[in-house]
Amino acid sequence: MANITCSSIVKSYGDYPVIDGLNLDIPDHEFVVFLGPSGCGKSTMLRMIAGLETVTGGRIEIGGTDVTDLPPGDRGVAMVFQSYALYPHMSVADNITFGLRRQGLPKAEIAPRLTQVADMLGLAPFLDRRPKNLSGGQQQRVAMARAMIKTPKVFLFDEPLSNLDAKLREKLRTEIRKMHLQLKTTTIFVTHDQLEAMTIADRIVLMRDGAIEQMGTPDEIFERPASHFVADFIGTPAMNFIDATIEPGHVARSGSIALSLSRDLFPGLRPGQKVELGLRPASMDLVEPGAPNAIAGRVVLVENMGAEGQVITEVDGREISFVTAQFRRVKPGDAVRFALRPDQIHAFDPVSGRSLLGA
Repeated sequence: MANITCSSIVKSYGDYPVIDGLNLDIPDHEFVVFLGPSGCGKSTMLRMIAGLETVTGGRIEIGGTDVTDLPPGDRGVAMVFQSYALYPHMSVADNITFGLRRQGLPKAEIAPRLTQVADMLGLAPFLDRRPKNLSGGQQQRVAMARAMIKTPKVFLFDEPLSNLDAKLREKLRTEIRKMHLQLKTTTIFVTHDQLEAMTIADRIVLMRDGAIEQMGTPDEIFERPASHFVADFIGTPAMNFIDATIEPGHVARSGSIALSLSRDLFPGLRPGQKVELGLRPASMDLVEPGAPNAIAGRVVLVENMGAEGQVITEVDGREISFVTAQFRRVKPGDAVRFALRPDQIHAFDPVSGRSLLGA
């Protein structure tokens, strides 16, 4: 068992609280991503679980054992950092096995474990090389192998892909996910990149200002964001936000825009209520005149994204974008109409920013 329980965790630097009363349960074998902007506390939380940062208040348990005050080496965790932190004078094999050799494990036990992790991460041809003779992606795989060979109860990744180019990040994301499916080790992965989080996580812990803003599967967080912050942070291109007023018939109006909302999703809305609508670009597409929930605008810019394009329009003096595979049909200056279904519209309280979804 390697479930992780964080109870009422507090972390302060002097009088400045970074984490204040955070509670979190991570089941055994789950792959959890700590996601959020810089300074939200995600790396600090990871380092407290690893034992690299002291806990100001609260309790951390791994596998039912209180590890709050245990040194890192006694927690059964292995960590992969943004920096590869490889020994330049050692071979790849020696870098990977360094920790086991320090523990005094016999060579006969180390050798098969080295072969296993090297084969899993495609490092077998490079075991005799020095780190300077490897690419950035290969060096990061060596750092991962060094963590894996210890067969820890918990894997901790602190933004391990940030130094790599987009192609390598995509490749290593796949390798990390495959590694997790094979080893089934409880894993926490820290990133500020929402695409990384969406593609590899079983569950996302989205943090803001030292607290958990929302926790759920990638689908839950994308489809039902709990707040304006979550809706704005998750999704590319970013969600459109529009201030509106509820009218009779469960219609939200903002200038020339009048959108019917789902009564099932937003049963508590009342005429005259102010709301902030959230419209995902990927949920909208070009429609013919007369289509329900249509928005009329004029094209400002068309961005070619390959199979699809982002069309940026001007509507009542503001920009609203949508994504369509039909982007080659339109050009700047064209009048267009685009629409989305009532169940694809999000609504938030304009003061608190919280979602107005019914229970």
